[in-house]
Amino acid sequence: MTTQWSVPAWAVLVILGAVLVVALTLVLVVRRASARADAVSASARSESAALRAQVEAIEHRLAAASRASRTADEPEYVITRLGDDPDAGAAEREKPVVDGPLFADMVLREGVVQAASLAAGLRRALDPAHLNRIRFEMRRELKRARKQRRVDARQARREYDARQRAGEAAA
Repeated sequence: MTTQWSVPAWAVLVILGAVLVVALTLVLVVRRASARADAVSASARSESAALRAQVEAIEHRLAAASRASRTADEPEYVITRLGDDPDAGAAEREKPVVDGPLFADMVLREGVVQAASLAAGLRRALDPAHLNRIRFEMRRELKRARKQRRVDARQARREYDARQRAGEAAA
């Protein structure tokens, strides 16, 4: 081996410089990206804290409103109905009540669903391909039934002839 280089020294220095520039560029890009990620993360945390505070304020308002309505409407615990029938009051409270428009909406929806399913069934039943398939199956079943009747008739004829021969032989 010789001590001479096959590549000039200035070419090696240029390549090393280019690699150094690329490495520095990558470091700067990574730092900027991490700084942006930190900024986005901080803004997300602040928005989350603001939303959490909003939700807690709404919960406090709702809890206060429910406490106020509960105390105004009906006391929580009353022991003054000592002689009343307990089942009568429970039956009145447990009856489901459906408003007129809601009931009409439910009836109409059910009717529409039934009509749509009927229409889909009729459309499928009257489809030409389906009708041809039904005709084919009917013809095939008819041929099978005819063939079976012929076989049964032949078998019955053989049995009848055998009984006739047995009757003649015995006589």
